[in-house]
Amino acid sequence: MNPKVNIVVVVDVIGALSDGTLLNGNLCMIDDGEQSTGQGTPELCTVVRPGQVVTWSALAVDLQTPVEIKGITFLGADAEDGDAEATDAGAGAGAGADGRNGQSGQNGRGGRNGHGPERHNPELEVWSGVVPQLAPGVAHQYRLEVQMYEGEHSTLHIASPALMCQ
Repeated sequence: MNPKVNIVVVVDVIGALSDGTLLNGNLCMIDDGEQSTGQGTPELCTVVRPGQVVTWSALAVDLQTPVEIKGITFLGADAEDGDAEATDAGAGAGAGADGRNGQSGQNGRGGRNGHGPERHNPELEVWSGVVPQLAPGVAHQYRLEVQMYEGEHSTLHIASPALMCQ
């Protein structure tokens, strides 16, 4: 098994914002794991092992619509529809204080080469964490929250994906 597994979250931003949901075909998740199930669906269950690094990144179907992962929160065993208390913040080794491990586009000079404001590029942001000791064979669901544009209804979440230790 590889020392790292990559999870890609693909979002139809226009569809998600129009429908007000990440369901209805507006989100699919894929990984490069060997035994994962639910590939291409919001119900992806990624098979991992303790100590393995997991990285999450988001891509928009339409390249002109921004999307980024706003949060990943692991849910307790009694979680239903993502409304339970979080048991793990999801930010692991190598991640920044907010769980992100990537470049923010800031260079300390106000923009690229000191000329004008730097544009935020969510494709450069990757969330990562190290898999702790988990009960084998148990799906550990997490709440995946994505941010699209700005505004009152621009953040949506699902609580159906999971990690499962062998």
